[in-house]
Amino acid sequence: MRFAKLFLLAVAAFAVAAPAGAQEKSRLQQVLERGTLRVGTTGDFPPMSVRDPATSSYKGYEVDAANDLAKELGVKVEFVPTDWPTLVAGVIAGRYDIFMGGSSMNMARARTVAFTIPYIETGTVPVYAKSAAAKFKSWEDINQAGVTVAVVLGTVFEQQAKAHFPKATIKAVQPPATGYQEVLAGRADVAITSSIDAQGVVAKYPALAHMSVEGARNKRPFGYVIAQGDPNWLNFLNTWVHLKKSEGFFAALEKKWFGDAAK
Repeated sequence: MRFAKLFLLAVAAFAVAAPAGAQEKSRLQQVLERGTLRVGTTGDFPPMSVRDPATSSYKGYEVDAANDLAKELGVKVEFVPTDWPTLVAGVIAGRYDIFMGGSSMNMARARTVAFTIPYIETGTVPVYAKSAAAKFKSWEDINQAGVTVAVVLGTVFEQQAKAHFPKATIKAVQPPATGYQEVLAGRADVAITSSIDAQGVVAKYPALAHMSVEGARNKRPFGYVIAQGDPNWLNFLNTWVHLKKSEGFFAALEKKWFGDAAK
């Protein structure tokens, strides 16, 4: 709470000093005045963001992080449902103040949105039926004609699958469908996802297995996503991430939600 009040004073001082006709208020000031932090999240990325359809409530690593961020701001949190294909559009349109759902940083998204500093790192691993583990011992085993790789449309995994498996058939499915569900249903041989997601999926579905996390590719940091052109909001969020990393907050979330899955 004290952290948020200091920033509020800084914002107020800036507003007084700003000339008439200055640009639109910072998202930081809008959130503080509104009293609500609107957080976009998908609810389909366990254990980062999971939605309970019965109650429409959310839980997960990112939900805990969002609640802490709202607490530091001294406001309430409102979770706004979104999906991966419209994630960027939702940020740009201002439907939410920040996306917190487990978004890896990449240059394509960075053209149109801004990322905070990283708070965790993950990699990409293949997921397949446990019975097919002997067939898919390496990434090259997957890059073969006759192999179908399922990914979620609009995610970085769709781009990665096309790059890593040019010989295979890439099947992009619309959310809320997932790649691993296609594998479970026998409509695909392999799905690729983050090492974090893979750990949770295999724990939930014993019929599935994933390639060793040590062999993960496309290792990338995760950053929270906001609209471009708002240095005050970005500075506040970067400060929050810095402090929470120093305090061990993110390390505690890792231990709570996925242990060593990201390593």
